[in-house]
Amino acid sequence: MPEFFEIDFIPVHRRDSGDAISMRYQNGATWEVHAVDGGFDTTTPIVAAHIRNNYGTDFINRVVVTHPDQDHAEGLAGILEDFRVGELWMLMPWDYAGELLPHFARYNNVARLQERLREDYPYIAKLEEIARRKHIPIYAPFQGAQIGAFTVLAPTPDRYLRMVIESEKTPQRSIRSKSVLATITEAARSVVSMIKAGWGSENFSSEPTSVENEMSVVQYAYLCGERILLTGDAGRDGMKESADYLESRGVSLPGIDRFQVPHHGGRRNISTELLDRWVGQRLPQMVKEGDELFTAMISSAKEDPDHPRNAVLRALYHRGARIATTEDGHFRTQKNAPERAGWVAAKRPAYPSEQES
Repeated sequence: MPEFFEIDFIPVHRRDSGDAISMRYQNGATWEVHAVDGGFDTTTPIVAAHIRNNYGTDFINRVVVTHPDQDHAEGLAGILEDFRVGELWMLMPWDYAGELLPHFARYNNVARLQERLREDYPYIAKLEEIARRKHIPIYAPFQGAQIGAFTVLAPTPDRYLRMVIESEKTPQRSIRSKSVLATITEAARSVVSMIKAGWGSENFSSEPTSVENEMSVVQYAYLCGERILLTGDAGRDGMKESADYLESRGVSLPGIDRFQVPHHGGRRNISTELLDRWVGQRLPQMVKEGDELFTAMISSAKEDPDHPRNAVLRALYHRGARIATTEDGHFRTQKNAPERAGWVAAKRPAYPSEQES
């Protein structure tokens, strides 16, 4: 069989968007299947049926958990139970309890801190329990790790541990109740006014994404002459760290061909400068359909009114993107992959004439 890849983005139908990605690729003599995140538990049967029906297998070489949020990790529990799995790649904060202990004044015992961290991150704790029971080896996807054809670009161990310490979920912070001001600020974030804007105008949020999103595993592969980037919910720090590392390995940027837009098209995860670096600078006008320069892939539920953000869609079009979302269903990005009867190209979203103020 000639070399090929196919990467499938599976819809996660909830008010909050989620990620559920599966892929199959032939690289040299190796035929591989990966699952990257699994949405919510309601997504599990859809992912399972897809892998069996379209890949023709009940064996998954590697399962990757990008970060511990429910909309990415919960649905993988059923996948680990239902499939034969070769490897699980997942970061577990309790593995580093000895290093973290000095940062949590309420704890003076590693075992107690480990127990608390498992309570704080229940979805990945469940995955660990299943993997241990089924003797699935678990590996840490830190920068430089090789997951099949994919190289991990972020996070580094130091930045990951810093994120755990800063997280609102971890013990030092979880005992603090939210202030009235913090509650008001969170509510205000969901009320965003829109403004008319001409071609090329881009307005991203100045606020950072969540600490848990910044824990995201970012992966890169070069398959069939295509540069592929999977980002999870990485924020601007993770995206910068990833670009720095990739360039340090001799890969020149911009030049990504298949770009997963982080956090369902969130406005707090990327910037004009980062998009310039990853996929190129703004063009003087929109490219014609069929002449796009790269593919931008977005996991966003139709039920989620907040994703993708207009500013993000505009910025992708400014750089010549072919945009595909999961709002109208499952989509596949591929090269040289076997044909699938009845599959059609993903519907292209319109270029927004307004963006968030």
